[in-house]
Amino acid sequence: MIDEIIEDAAHRMDQAIVHTQGELNKVRTGRANPEMFNSLFIDYYGNKTPLNQVATISVPEPRLITLHPYEKTLIPIIENAIMNANLGFTPGNNGTAVLVPIPPLSEERRKELNRFVHRLIEEGRVAVRNVRRDAIHHLHDYGKEEHISEDEIKRREVEVQKLTDEHISRLNNLQDEKEKEIMET
Repeated sequence: MIDEIIEDAAHRMDQAIVHTQGELNKVRTGRANPEMFNSLFIDYYGNKTPLNQVATISVPEPRLITLHPYEKTLIPIIENAIMNANLGFTPGNNGTAVLVPIPPLSEERRKELNRFVHRLIEEGRVAVRNVRRDAIHHLHDYGKEEHISEDEIKRREVEVQKLTDEHISRLNNLQDEKEKEIMET
């Protein structure tokens, strides 16, 4: 049971990192990244549909994203959705696809994005620490119920702390990589 508590903690910490990575991928860096449109929905025959389900998103150049809708009638709808999302892009079309040029970031915008990245990473750290707290709480409860020695519980706490440190380190690396990416011109 103690091993299950630690495995569950490791799994939940991994999920926190995956979630944080997903949020970081949505942050615009001045380079074309199709994941910036993952949170965009369009009205497709009366249903809110994710953009990536009605169009193929590709990156033919570092500063250009093309969206090839499965139906040509969706071109103006996709253009409007991108404009209304306030992502800072001005889409155009060539009759068959929506072209989204990615303008370079200003210095002020880069600093603003760095602050946002710091906030996202801190949320990830808090999530990892919350998992640690829960795991240690479960270890103590289980130790009391099953009369497990305090030494064994302390050893397992150290294991959970090592897991926490590893995951925090991974988050710090993600932050460094994203900051480097944002500051590139």
